Amino acid sequence: MPRFHCPAPLVTGAEIDLPPGAARHVQVLRLQPGDGITLFHGGQGADSPGGEFDATVLRMGRSDVRVQVGAHHAIEREAPRAVHLLAGITANERMDWLVEKATELGVASITPLVAERSVLKLKGDRAEKKLAHWQAVAVAACEQCGRNRVPVVHDAVDLAGWLRAQTTLPAQGTRLLLSLRAGTQALRTAAAGGGALIFLSGPEGGLSSTEEDLALAHGFAPVTLGTRVLRAETAPLAALAALTLE
Repeated sequence: MPRFHCPAPLVTGAEIDLPPGAARHVQVLRLQPGDGITLFHGGQGADSPGGEFDATVLRMGRSDVRVQVGAHHAIEREAPRAVHLLAGITANERMDWLVEKATELGVASITPLVAERSVLKLKGDRAEKKLAHWQAVAVAACEQCGRNRVPVVHDAVDLAGWLRAQTTLPAQGTRLLLSLRAGTQALRTAAAGGGALIFLSGPEGGLSSTEEDLALAHGFAPVTLGTRVLRAETAPLAALAALTLE
């Protein structure tokens, strides 16, 4: 059954108009009144209903779709461990691919990192458009993979700015840094145990020595994924697969 993200309030028995994006998808699929779909709110907060809802198409307009919300199913398909990804922004469509696959693998949140070696630099309107685009990529990935909680794609920030923001926030758990330095631990060893985890990786060319020093000074432990050198968009996904797949 087709699945659609619907951030509007979802209550069994209610009749609602789908948001524009979901309505367009329903129209593209040429669904008709009486056809069934699945809706999920996607929120991370306590006020989100969670799970997913059956729904039935009532009316197909030229630019709108009205549905009736059916039974709620308390189904969650989240990873057993919350992994927050702090990833160096990669060039071209590689960041899109990273966001999509990280969502499929169960990432809890993604913070695009404006690193010293990032090819793509984001400011102003361009940054806002990219952020909205990446969040839409995450939504589409949830629709496809079955997740009912959409990971938040945070504003792009440099490492120093991210660390400053963390001083006013509660600790989010273990901090791990993907590094080629001597003395690194294997990922599985460093990540042993439970609890939330923050995984930091750089863009093409990796983090600079200054950025690594800053991360290490703020509690990040250096880890390795093995002897092979992985691309900037592959490495965090390999780590997520090791940490989140049951």
